Amino acid sequence: MHHLISISDLTDDDLHGIVARAARFGTGGVAGRPLEGAIAGIYFRRTSTRTRTAFSAGALRLGAQIITFGPDDLQLNTGESTEDTGRVLSGMLDLLVARTADATAELRSWAAAGPMSVVNAMSAEEHPTQALADLTTLVRHFGRVEGLRLLYVGEGNNTASALALALTRYPGTTLELRTPTGYGLQPDVVATATAQAERTGAVFAERHDMADPPEDFDVIYTTRWQTTGTSKPTPDWREVFAPFQVTQALWTGSPKAVFMHDLPAHRGEEVTAEVLDGPASIAFAQAENKLHSAMAALEWCWAGR
Repeated sequence: MHHLISISDLTDDDLHGIVARAARFGTGGVAGRPLEGAIAGIYFRRTSTRTRTAFSAGALRLGAQIITFGPDDLQLNTGESTEDTGRVLSGMLDLLVARTADATAELRSWAAAGPMSVVNAMSAEEHPTQALADLTTLVRHFGRVEGLRLLYVGEGNNTASALALALTRYPGTTLELRTPTGYGLQPDVVATATAQAERTGAVFAERHDMADPPEDFDVIYTTRWQTTGTSKPTPDWREVFAPFQVTQALWTGSPKAVFMHDLPAHRGEEVTAEVLDGPASIAFAQAENKLHSAMAALEWCWAGR
């Protein structure tokens, strides 16, 4: 079975192949209905606009039928165990796309339950399908991922974790993160990304200040400060995050950089409206690429049966 629960579950060939396939979907270069006859469950315990729509529309475009579950629809709410839920769903579904914003271990228990591919549409630790959309965006905009330089500013959240685990798998890339103290990447993510960068010749670094902003980057990326399903441990967190707002000043040293954001965005918080709505922004093209990367991920999972 193919499961997409973490970027780390993919081989380099798997990762590169899914992204290349997604880029082909984005240009209309793929025809047919390879998921004809499949039944896909779409379970979102947390709110979603882009990811839920992308996987629902993508499954339908590929020929699958879908069953949707909202946060109050499963007997998990009445005390049924995670393990029993997985055993039941795996006997009826071919694929399950799930956003829990809780521990990834829950998704792994469903993947172990039986012949059902599981796709992590966002857990507390990682947002792997966002990373696929991000890489697809880079390929479609620059024609490549290799050698690109990306500056990430903001919280080291699940989106940042997936990006670090994915981008460092590409030779010659640079990923520098500027994250507030106490809000950086988890140590295991740093260790994995560092090891991958050493293997591929990528450059990976994280700092907890905005002094001496780096220059000559191809991409400047941020995410919203309040990630779905999480809360900040300190009441004054906005003061801690304020220096990490993405403003036009960051383009002084990287005048040709494009701007990426996983959306939804809060103008005036993590990014100014001038940047998000400005000529450098490709955030809404990035959102569209969620559809193409979702289709590629579903096709890859189905092919592993």
